[in-house]
Amino acid sequence: MIEIKIEIEIMHASKHSPAHKIETVEIEKGTHRQLLAKWLRPILFISLGLSFFQQVTGINAIIYYAPTILQIAGFKYASNAILATLGIGIMNVLFTIIALPLIDRWGRRPLLLYGLLGMFTSLVILGTAFYFPVFTSLRWIAVASMVIYIASFAMSLGPIMWLIISEIFPLNIRGVGASLAISASWGFNMLVSLTFLTLIQFIGTSHTFWLYSFLCVLGWIFVYLVVPETKNCSLEQIENNLRLGRPSRELGMTPRVSSVFSILKRPFVFFFN
Repeated sequence: MIEIKIEIEIMHASKHSPAHKIETVEIEKGTHRQLLAKWLRPILFISLGLSFFQQVTGINAIIYYAPTILQIAGFKYASNAILATLGIGIMNVLFTIIALPLIDRWGRRPLLLYGLLGMFTSLVILGTAFYFPVFTSLRWIAVASMVIYIASFAMSLGPIMWLIISEIFPLNIRGVGASLAISASWGFNMLVSLTFLTLIQFIGTSHTFWLYSFLCVLGWIFVYLVVPETKNCSLEQIENNLRLGRPSRELGMTPRVSSVFSILKRPFVFFFN
């Protein structure tokens, strides 16, 4: 365990000469080994799971290879595909801004669940459009599907993953936990980026997007069963629920609400454990 010593200087004013008193406060700094403690494993699982699904549902494959995808869809000139990509990027920024006030108004879980549903739907449509390339409007279906996908992502997994990993870790290990989750996110990003063109070559464009849509379904199930609602929940309450051993989905609940939820879920205990 690493200890940081902070010296706090307190001024004691007197009439003739000031006196100084030095107090030493010891603050514990968390380590990577501490993250493996049993009571912290639920939030480690949540943070790594959100990092995983943020990337493997295909966001950076869409963003990085948007011009390539649009050229496959029928845009003959690279300049037209790049202009369409610019519009997709603008939508990403716009819907991220729209999502910011909604996160605290609607909550994290509803935005995640509806966003993943929108991502799933748009990827299914995109894959289907590539599966039947005889559509004369394939390129516009591709653009519309990608816009819906980007908008859904920008209002859900895009900003909320970063928010939740900053909320669920106790203060003393927040830096270590958040850095691990962020590193995992970039690792999964690299995996998706390196495999996208290979997947298109071996299983086809349509099946690649259907694969990402299937991962959206798994992500939806993960959020529904595991991810807590942290809206209006203090960091102390989350840590207290962790120490009490409450299920990960209940970490953002007050004790009273949590107990009621536990009673209601008893007939379905198999699905929650």
